[in-house]
Amino acid sequence: MPVRPIEYVLRALSPEWLSVDGVVGAAIGSRDGEKVIVVYVTERSRDIESAIPESAEGYRVVVEESGRIEAIGSE
Repeated sequence: MPVRPIEYVLRALSPEWLSVDGVVGAAIGSRDGEKVIVVYVTERSRDIESAIPESAEGYRVVVEESGRIEAIGSE
């Protein structure tokens, strides 16, 4: 059972995950009515799968292939 709020866990672990090559974002999501942490990647790979845990502090972590993400109007 999680002790800290999911928002805190996401904020604490996102910098580590975002340093993994191919990880482009992380957010709170929902799967089957359960709050989860979603880690967005350009393309799934063994390196990413081994670097991102299946759970973090009691919350399930889901790796989702999103492709490349770019900010609109960032030029």
